Amino acid sequence: MNPIAIAFNLRYALITWPAILIATCALLMLAYPGQIWWLLPFALLCVASVLLGLHDLRQTRHAVLRNYPVMAHLRFLLESIRPEMRQYFFEGDKDGAPFPRDKRAIVYQRAKKDLDKRPFGTQFDVYQEQYEWLHHSIAPKEALGHELLRVTVGEGAAQPYSASLLNISAMSYGSLSANAIRALNKGARLGGFFHDTGEGGVSPYHREFGGDLVWELGSGYFGARAVDGGFDAARFKDAAADPQIKMVELKLSQGAKPGHGGVLPAAKVTEEISRIRGVPVGQDCNSPAHHSCFSTPAGLLEFVARMRDLSGGKPAGFKLCIGHPWEFMAICKAMVETGITPDFIVVDGKEGGTGAAPLEFMDHIGMPLRDGLTFVHNALVGIGVRDKVRIGASGKITSAFDMAKTMALGADWCNAARGFMFAVGCIQAQSCHTGQCPTGVATQDPLRQRAIVVPDKAERVANFQRNTLHALSELVAAAGLSHPSELAPHHFLRRTASDRVLSFAELHEQLAPGQLLVEPTSSPRYGAAWAMSRASSFARVA
Repeated sequence: MNPIAIAFNLRYALITWPAILIATCALLMLAYPGQIWWLLPFALLCVASVLLGLHDLRQTRHAVLRNYPVMAHLRFLLESIRPEMRQYFFEGDKDGAPFPRDKRAIVYQRAKKDLDKRPFGTQFDVYQEQYEWLHHSIAPKEALGHELLRVTVGEGAAQPYSASLLNISAMSYGSLSANAIRALNKGARLGGFFHDTGEGGVSPYHREFGGDLVWELGSGYFGARAVDGGFDAARFKDAAADPQIKMVELKLSQGAKPGHGGVLPAAKVTEEISRIRGVPVGQDCNSPAHHSCFSTPAGLLEFVARMRDLSGGKPAGFKLCIGHPWEFMAICKAMVETGITPDFIVVDGKEGGTGAAPLEFMDHIGMPLRDGLTFVHNALVGIGVRDKVRIGASGKITSAFDMAKTMALGADWCNAARGFMFAVGCIQAQSCHTGQCPTGVATQDPLRQRAIVVPDKAERVANFQRNTLHALSELVAAAGLSHPSELAPHHFLRRTASDRVLSFAELHEQLAPGQLLVEPTSSPRYGAAWAMSRASSFARVA
């Protein structure tokens, strides 16, 4: 580390300035021996501060201490005072916390392999509206090992992939630091699960430890980008041949800002970003709101099939946040008419996060995960292809109970972003867009990202995934089931009023196999969207 950079950085003030004062005190004591003895206690305090700061800089367990030596101990002091001070200073106010404190706590516990138990029962008001629970069985089963909780994607493809039920959701290099990407990918390698690259492309930091990758290709086609900004099939074929890449995913939209493109300003397009994304150095890098390679539902499916062929038969699919329901129905009609089905679809809920998004998009655009997931699941059931298409789901999925609910509503596996970010060291400072992340997770500042010690954080990533799957296995066994794939809507209940409880099966309509092909009008919601759609266009039929 550059000592000059530290000396002029306020984050290290409690090390550098005490060190300067120590030297000053020493010189004064030498110049005036026996006359300014009262400086000695002050000098000892300064020595203690410097020694503590140096220890903080060298330790590998706490990212905050590595970036904010000495000062960050105040946070841990407040964290240790329970329960009142902990609630308001560390975990946030119940109504104003950016993410539920109980979920953040469980991630930290599982990542650090701390005891994830607590006394005195539930912290929820079980008679409050929206409280949810899972039916248990009087004859529970034995829990499966986490290594058995997998699903095969692309059974008809040349290179099918056995995916874990919990994986790292899309987060690009550039949005996250190099060390964060390294820790996530090494954790994926240790735990045997996949790491979605995000639309920023496959960076050297994704490759360093050899963890399984899902290459996400967005509208900017980074990594397979032609000079004109379009899709370069030859570049895609060469890149997708990498055995570390297990699946290829076309990104149509993301939950945090669906329908919104982006621009990486020219000043941020460094030589490294240029190499990774395949864009010119020093020029604005556009990620359009829509794709240029297709404009119809049938064209979308043909492009996904082309990705599968170019990748050598690896599973190919697409990711989206559901918007106009007739648009997804148009894709379904195109599946029926062309006979082309993707190997998988990832449904991203609008509650999913990102480093920065317009407030209106973040709060009010896109369909929430449960609604989008049930819509996609039922639409695929309704056209009789659900057995051919796997469904992944993402959007604030952090705990095993989140996973169980999501899988009961139709998901085959779950992706998580913020849970793995917490495991790497994120404290949700909400400064992702500033480049000044205090734990080095969402920044390109080399001095800040040194806070992430890759071997330590990779272990935490693997621990969080393993322990969450273990908890999922225990939930499934308690329900008397053998595998999470057996979870169904009728296993879960929600209190909708103080005197009313409904199962998820009652809350969410369930279509019969082939229902949309045989009798679409039998379902007002799905039938209406079906009638508004056509395979040749995303436009609504009048």
